[in-house]
Amino acid sequence: MLKPEWLRVKAPQRERIGAVADLLLDLNLNTVCQEASCPNIGECFAGGTATFLIMGPGCTRACPYCDIDFDKSVRELDPTEPQRLGEAVARLGLKHVVITSVNRDDLADGGASQFVACIEQVKQRSPLTTIELLIPDFCGNWDALAAVMAAAPHVLNHNIETVPRMYRLARPQGIYERSLELLQRVRDQWPKAYSKSGLMVGLGETDEEVIETLRDLRRHKVDIVTIGQYLSPGPKHLAVDRFVTPDQFETYRKVGEEDLGFLQVVSTPLTRSSYHAGEVQRLMASHPR
Repeated sequence: MLKPEWLRVKAPQRERIGAVADLLLDLNLNTVCQEASCPNIGECFAGGTATFLIMGPGCTRACPYCDIDFDKSVRELDPTEPQRLGEAVARLGLKHVVITSVNRDDLADGGASQFVACIEQVKQRSPLTTIELLIPDFCGNWDALAAVMAAAPHVLNHNIETVPRMYRLARPQGIYERSLELLQRVRDQWPKAYSKSGLMVGLGETDEEVIETLRDLRRHKVDIVTIGQYLSPGPKHLAVDRFVTPDQFETYRKVGEEDLGFLQVVSTPLTRSSYHAGEVQRLMASHPR
């Protein structure tokens, strides 16, 4: 299926990309930008930003939409990773940092302790930087979630990914209701944090199912939503079922913000979970907690 015109990405600024990539290589850090083949890598690296991928690069789940390598082996955490990440944030001069991870179902706490250590290092090295986490579901380990939230990230993101009917196909090890519960727990128990979620479209869902998923997210008190076009990483992954038009993405945004009351809905074909994530600082200023 040929990509439509609106999915063409501008050529990246090689010099700036090289500078960020060299820093990441120097500090032996992974980014989801690289590991998941994000289409916005040029724009984000050119702007001096990156979404750090910790505890990877191998993931213990094999979701058929994702380009991150599958690795179910038991692996020790790298105790130097949080310090290296903190140094990268300081050297890049980031105002807002996004930290995400692969699923680490081989660990008792799903890697919550590593998230905590990374938050502590960023706060120590760059105390004015706002921190956004994009976390897995920790297999429903709510003590692990509590440990992460006790470290006080400014934004807690957990992606719902797709509509419930598509879970068995696209996210076979995930549970739709568990993800909704995680998001509601964040807002109920740590109300100062901004909750966020995201989903892909173009996997086979209908527009009506997307709107109903937005309703579910709002009923569970999510503040911010991102919606973007699914792009298949390769022939071994799920195929694209449809290319959603920019007008339909705008309809999603209007329904979410104007009808359902989300603080922000970022909805464009190339939107990804952490695309333009730094804009949350303006949202925090206009809706303080």
